[in-house]
Amino acid sequence: MTENGTEAPALSKSAAKKLAAKQAKEAKKAETQARLKAEAEARDADDYSKERYGKLPCCTSAEKTDKKWTEIEDLSKDMVDSEVLVRARVHLSRLTGKQCFVKLRHRYFTVQVVYAVDDKTSKQMLKYIGGCAKESIVDVRGTLVSAGTPVESCSQKHLEIQGSTFHVVSEAASQLPLQIDDASRPLAEDGPVVNQDTRLNNRILDLRTPANQAIFRIGHGVAALFRQYLTGKGFTEIHTPKIISAASEGGANVFQVSYFKGNAYLAQSPQLYKQMAICADIERVFTVGAVFRAEDSNTHRHLCEFVGLDIEMAFKEHYHEVLTVIGEMFLSMFKGLQTQYATEIDTVYKQFPAEPFKFIEPALRLEWPEAIRMLREADVEIGDFEDLSTPQEKFLGKLVKAKYDTDFYILDKFPLEIRPFYTMPCPHDPKYSNSYDIFMRGEEIMSGAQRIHDPALLEERAKVHEIDLETIRSYIDSFKFGASPHAGGGVGAERVLMLYLGLDNIRKSSMFPRDPKRLTP
Repeated sequence: MTENGTEAPALSKSAAKKLAAKQAKEAKKAETQARLKAEAEARDADDYSKERYGKLPCCTSAEKTDKKWTEIEDLSKDMVDSEVLVRARVHLSRLTGKQCFVKLRHRYFTVQVVYAVDDKTSKQMLKYIGGCAKESIVDVRGTLVSAGTPVESCSQKHLEIQGSTFHVVSEAASQLPLQIDDASRPLAEDGPVVNQDTRLNNRILDLRTPANQAIFRIGHGVAALFRQYLTGKGFTEIHTPKIISAASEGGANVFQVSYFKGNAYLAQSPQLYKQMAICADIERVFTVGAVFRAEDSNTHRHLCEFVGLDIEMAFKEHYHEVLTVIGEMFLSMFKGLQTQYATEIDTVYKQFPAEPFKFIEPALRLEWPEAIRMLREADVEIGDFEDLSTPQEKFLGKLVKAKYDTDFYILDKFPLEIRPFYTMPCPHDPKYSNSYDIFMRGEEIMSGAQRIHDPALLEERAKVHEIDLETIRSYIDSFKFGASPHAGGGVGAERVLMLYLGLDNIRKSSMFPRDPKRLTP
């Protein structure tokens, strides 16, 4: 019968046959689902390990317990035969017969965990562990034992864990945009290559590689050692504005931003404010903060935003008082990195091999005429007062390394005509200046100078550079109330890190790099 009470038309033999087949198929499907459900319930009922594995509820800070976790790097021989609880990521899980091998990773430390079917570990538990998605965060409990044979693929080569529990704290997606093993592969090894854009587009995963974990711990060391040395020398850390009313270096490479009913600029340098602090009798200052450069440069060493490490210092009679402090500061940083971050440096070199950074004490200091002479003796054509090109800088670095066996040196007494207007002229030869650059592996990392602190001389030099005095009036006026002689400079933390480790691109030493083509993540 139809809905209105009339008789439905009789089905044709063909339609009736199709309907019967469909009903039979649905009945068989329902029977199969019921059987599978019953089998699953039976397996669950027979799973004597079900309390020992699985996914934990989302952590909402609902309770506190007396559990004590041990970091992978802290596992040691004196803990053998004791129970340990470890939280780490699943780097790899491999199911083989009645055993499952899990490689856990925390930062750049790894350890192997072995599970085997026994009276506490069921087949179901083993299957669950073997199917756990890579990069999931897990809590693993087990007994720490000596490895029968060295586990060469792990940082803990002589220890492993006999696992007893396995709980997922945070489950990773089953499909990853890149594999950590591929992103961690040493340059010399064959295998899939993860290109730079893929790395940066998926930076969260890329940062998990052992080399990247190490790079940014060393990066922390660069800034920490900078602060430590200068604080010990009586310097005061200051914080300067990053939103300013005029381009801080007077150039066009500046980001303009809207500022209420007008415009402002992102600071290209904290120099003016460092100098103002000197004028305010805070005679030794440094700052660590963001610096912005609107340079359309897509090179291996340029960024549009970087971390500036800047220093300014008053002196009594000669700017070399400041230059000596700067040179000793860098040497102190390099020695600190060598001693405090040796494990991290070795970790980086395993993926990105490089010659260890070399330096001598005291820091090598060359003057401009000597550098020009070295280049000419090597058949480089260059004028007495011509600025160095990037290839010439690198070549000079090779010459210095061959002659003095150092990757670090200071080049003093630059020609006045190629330095900014605020640079103090050399009193012994007006063609030169009291300015300097500092180099690592043949690349400039710091540019600095004695600043002109006399307003009249500052105006005179600005006119030579054809600068409209009114555009820098506030800068000039900063020195009208008495200013100590002073000098300083600034360096990009990412560039120091890149060159110290011998990396080929500054994007490897910037956690979330900003360049003309990248504004995310």
